[in-house]
This record gives sequence, C-alpha cells and structure tokens, in this order.
Amino acid sequence: MGTTQLETVPEPKYWHLKTVLSEALDSEFSVGEILPNERDLAARFGVARATLRQALEQLELEGRLQRRRGVGTTVAPPRVGVAVGTEQHAWPGLAGDVWQPADCVHAAPPAAVAAALETAPDEAVHTVRRSRVSHGQPVAAELLYVPASSVPDLSAIDAPSGPARARAVLRELHRLELEGRDSSVELGSARADDAKELDRLPGAPVLVVTTRFLAAGRTAALSVATYRADTCRLTFGDSGGVEIHQTPERRAS
Repeated sequence: MGTTQLETVPEPKYWHLKTVLSEALDSEFSVGEILPNERDLAARFGVARATLRQALEQLELEGRLQRRRGVGTTVAPPRVGVAVGTEQHAWPGLAGDVWQPADCVHAAPPAAVAAALETAPDEAVHTVRRSRVSHGQPVAAELLYVPASSVPDLSAIDAPSGPARARAVLRELHRLELEGRDSSVELGSARADDAKELDRLPGAPVLVVTTRFLAAGRTAALSVATYRADTCRLTFGDSGGVEIHQTPERRAS
C-alpha cells in the first residue's frame, strides 16, 4: 500500500523544537524558574527566533509555560482542574458558589449575547462581573448577562452599580424557577480587560465556558466565563456546577 500525501509531510521545525524544549523543562528547570531570553535559547538550539517563538507559544498553550508581565517566560505550575458538570438546578450566586461579585452595569450587551437572550440589539441588560480565585491566584473572570425581564423587581434597589448591585441582581434571579442549563466550551484568546483581571498578556490562550440558564421556557441569563488556559484543564462528569480542584502535582524538575 502506498503512503498518503499526509504521511509524506515532514514534521514542522517548531514542533520538533517543542518536544526538545519540553524535555529540557523536565530535566533542567523547576516550576517558576525564568527561561533564558529568546536570543540565547535560539542560539542554544540552533533555530531562528521565529521558530522558537512558535514552539514557546505551543508550550504556553499546553500549560507548560507562562508569560508574566514584567517577568518574562517562566515554567508553569501544575494546572488545576475545572470540572464542568451537569447539575441542572443551581443558579449562580447560591450558597457555596465560589465566584465573587465585583461589579454590575446596565448596558446593551454584545450582539451575540442579545441574540442568545432574544433581546433587542440596543436593549440594556444587567451585566454582573464576577471573579474566581484558586490557590491564591486568579483563574477565571465571568460576565453574567441578565435581561430586565428576569429580574423585574430590581427597580427598588438603590445602588446603581458595584458589588451590592451585583448581589441584588443575583438575589432577584433566584426567584425564578430554574428549568435547566447547558454549557459549551471553546478555546479563545484573552481580551485586554480579561487579560488584566487574570494577570495575563492580551491574546494569551483562554478557555471560554458559555452557560445558558433556562427558566419559563427561555434563556433567563447567560454566563460567559473566561478561564486561564495555562493553569486550568477541563474535566467532564456529573458532579454538578463548575468546580475547581487541585490535580496531582506534575514534576517539572
């Protein structure tokens, strides 16, 4: 049997370099250690800096490296797991929720969100911003979009914005009977505001978990949660909710 065209394609240089670099990380470097600069690394491995950058970007995507503001490229600690469960009856903000409300604004959402909520493109919704920390480091940022029709009694709340307003929106949302929820996960890149909150560089790889909360036969709220792809991995099961837990330590030295 002859070889296919795909089988004759040589392995890209950066991919081979990624393997070599990964072995070096295991044998020569420890977690948190800063790597030499790109010029020195390129000289050591005899490759162009463009090839080196491709390999480093791939290792960052795989969670082996982190680019830190004002520090450089360091060896990443073990990833923490993000368990995406199938619990159908848990509104955000209930007791035991690990997300911390930070702010709330009333403004028109992005077009894709308006379409998912079935609101008019220029109709303002409540946007609750929440953050999540695990083992002392920021791991996720969330925007929870809630249309006015889901929280009709909010007019009695005086605070126009801030954490108090965010908690009020969540309390009112809990008055609805939750019928179910569904989630999707995709790989993305950090926007400037997410990058700042997660202590990442703009464009860094992130995992975006979008969750629709269903009540009264419609989408009552929409959550867009952005997780650091360099420190989080996704696991799937029936444990319920989105829950961060520590994974067995991966040795890097």
